[in-house]
Amino acid sequence: MHINSNTVLLGRTILLVPYGKHHVKKYHTWMENEEIQELTASLPLSIDKEYEMQQTWLNDKDKCTFIILSKELFDRTHDEIESMIGDVNLFLNDPDDVHCGEIEIMIAEVSARHKGYGIETLYTFIRYAIETLKITRFIVKIGLKNLPSIALFTTKFNFLTVTKKMN
Repeated sequence: MHINSNTVLLGRTILLVPYGKHHVKKYHTWMENEEIQELTASLPLSIDKEYEMQQTWLNDKDKCTFIILSKELFDRTHDEIESMIGDVNLFLNDPDDVHCGEIEIMIAEVSARHKGYGIETLYTFIRYAIETLKITRFIVKIGLKNLPSIALFTTKFNFLTVTKKMN
């Protein structure tokens, strides 16, 4: 999404930066991991396809993505790639409801999980989506086996389970 192409969102423990070409190699490495593929219901792409997808994310009007950086790591190293811990996305999938967004979050770095990064990322990102993108309703689609994500959205953010179905 072009609107966020020069936007950095600052949290207490995270930085959200636009997904750029320089992030693709590390992102691609994450997405080759079978556990990540299962948790995100994703299929691996070639590195060339991953670069194409990055450009799509940048130019599409219905997708917004940020790379999640550990602020502590970035403050120490000043290196975005070394500080990458995941990503957060918003899809505007419903042409009849431009105020509804589907959120996805991935904390890809195992060492960064269960440390509050996901919670802070979602608070920061949801606020941005409300204030800047004018989103008023959020949905998530989570695999039934992804218990950490289900707990995050239902316990910390009070999302309601509307439908349960097997893929």
